[in-house]
Amino acid sequence: MAQEFRTSSLELQNAIRARAEELYRQGGGAEGHDVENWCRAEAEIMRETTAAFARPAVVINVEGVVYTGEYDTASAEGYLPGEWKVGDRVPVRLEGDKLFLRRPNGRELETCVVKRIG
Repeated sequence: MAQEFRTSSLELQNAIRARAEELYRQGGGAEGHDVENWCRAEAEIMRETTAAFARPAVVINVEGVVYTGEYDTASAEGYLPGEWKVGDRVPVRLEGDKLFLRRPNGRELETCVVKRIG
């Protein structure tokens, strides 16, 4: 039942309700398992929702401003966490909400700034 949900409360509730009803039918319609079915459905839907929205990110300090930039692994051209070590000087460039980081191999990692502190 792999589905992607947006995080609206109503959509989540409807998805959980539908899954709980499915579990009820799979259990032969046995009475007395409503809380168990709801809890199981909620756990399944929340796990799927969390996985769908998990995004890899980098955190970098640029002249006292700490940026968190999320990136898409499909377009990261083989970037793997750990290419930079704490304290490494990383050439960066900002363009609107995009933060580009020069990787050790010379390519750039494009990120979308989701948080800025400072």
